[in-house]
Amino acid sequence: MPVTYVIRFHIRPRQRDRFMTLLEGVLDAMRHEPMFRNAVLHADPGNKNHMMLYETWEDHADVLEVQLKRPYREAWHEALPDLLESPRDISIWQPVREDRAA
Repeated sequence: MPVTYVIRFHIRPRQRDRFMTLLEGVLDAMRHEPMFRNAVLHADPGNKNHMMLYETWEDHADVLEVQLKRPYREAWHEALPDLLESPRDISIWQPVREDRAA
């Protein structure tokens, strides 16, 4: 069953460029994973250092057992304590309905 992760980030002001570079590398790589469905990165219009990532995968167990251990994520995960003012806020959701423009 698909699973969606909503992840909120509070980026240190001088770390935004590095945050974006590392995250874009992860996003570029994960889009080629067979269990990946979609991801959307959002910025708070009132504070460019508050961001939210919405990503959906086919299977939660695959994310935990396979995806989080991918080598392309190592530098990203190692850098997070230096990049963020506080730990990520991660919530997990199951899609109920999806609508798209016709």
